[in-house]
Amino acid sequence: MTKTKLITTADIKHLAKLANLPLSPERLTQLASQIETTFEYIQTTQNTDTSKYLETNQVNELSNILREDIVDDSHTFTQEQALQNAKQTHNGYFIVPAILE
Repeated sequence: MTKTKLITTADIKHLAKLANLPLSPERLTQLASQIETTFEYIQTTQNTDTSKYLETNQVNELSNILREDIVDDSHTFTQEQALQNAKQTHNGYFIVPAILE
C-alpha cells in the first residue's frame, strides 16, 4: 500500500516562488520532507480519540487575571516633555524620515 503524499516538492517550489524565495533542488526536497513529517504528525493528532477527556480552555482554573486598565500619571509625559528632545516637530507631532515611497 502506497502512502499519498500530503505535500510535494512541486508544492514547495510553487510556495517558494510565491514568497520569492530562491531554493536549491536539494533544499526543496528537504523542505518537502520536513513539512510532510509535520503534516503526518498533525494528521495523527487529528485521529487521536479524545472522547474520554473533558474539553478545557484554561487548565489552571484562573479567571480574570488581567489588571484594571488604570492610567498612572506618575509614568506619563506631557506633550511638551515627550517632544523636548526631538530633532524635528510640527504641530505637536514628531517628524521622522519617510521609510516608504
